Amino acid sequence: MAKVTIDNTEYELDSLSQKAKDNIATLQFVQAELNRLQAQIAVFKTAEVSYVAVVKQEIENSNN
Repeated sequence: MAKVTIDNTEYELDSLSQKAKDNIATLQFVQAELNRLQAQIAVFKTAEVSYVAVVKQEIENSNN
């Protein structure tokens, strides 16, 4: 049987109400979206660092 852990307490999924199961499914979706967005933020921060480096290099080259 499938189990879910909430606040360090394990529950049998089959013993939960349908409303609880629906909320667990929604919670899992939200957690997956947060993970996806955190990965996107990491990509954007990496791109930002690269663009700043390019701009700084261009400024230095134009001052010479």
